Amino acid sequence: MPESRTYQTEAIIIRKIKLGEADRIITLFTPHLGKIRAVAKGVRRPKSRMSGHLELLTYSRIDLVHGRNLDTVIGSETINGFLPLKTDLDLSAQALYITELVEQFTVENSENFPLFELLLDTLDKLQTEDNREMLTHYFEMHLLSATGYRPELMHCVLCKKPLEPVTNAFSMNSGGMLCNACAANRYCFPVSVNTLKVLRLLQSDDYATARRIKLTPELTEELNTVLRSYIRYLLEKEVKSTDFMDSLKQGSNL
Repeated sequence: MPESRTYQTEAIIIRKIKLGEADRIITLFTPHLGKIRAVAKGVRRPKSRMSGHLELLTYSRIDLVHGRNLDTVIGSETINGFLPLKTDLDLSAQALYITELVEQFTVENSENFPLFELLLDTLDKLQTEDNREMLTHYFEMHLLSATGYRPELMHCVLCKKPLEPVTNAFSMNSGGMLCNACAANRYCFPVSVNTLKVLRLLQSDDYATARRIKLTPELTEELNTVLRSYIRYLLEKEVKSTDFMDSLKQGSNL
């Protein structure tokens, strides 16, 4: 019996680009197929029945047909529209940052079910979470683990000795922490005892524990430095949505 050309999958829409006058290429992150791209024909027309189900930050059930280069969407149904993420500018910025990280850290057609669950759970929590900064950092740390870039935080990456409870250093090209002796004359930046404690907690504990941490401005600055610098190093480029997210934060502090 020949294999069916059509298939169905659940997916979170993480990117979309215009194609021609009425079509779009959408990037889907799925539980069992990983990241896939597909053509949504006519979706930009005002009367398109699928357009609302294929918007960014939407969790949908999607019917597709295999194509030579790109598959084609032939049906869609919203499972969760995450409406609060689309009606609040600050939430939109954080959600777009999260989905951009998924898009950048994954390759097409490679299943990563833990990362799909992490993304879905994070978008769901983001709708109601007060401690959004911590939720974003929790996502960053677990995305790094799910994609094979888990930083070493317990031992010095070079000498393998347990880290002393003093200010140590983070090395991006070594993939983790360095003790003071190994950090000498190397490109790295200092990480305080409290920041290292938070990083370890984010990496090893569940979110219910992590969300109870109240971040000081100093801790926030250090966490941003470590995580953003490491992410930028791994991707070899800036994450575009960080500028949008930062501009909104600066505006709210004026």
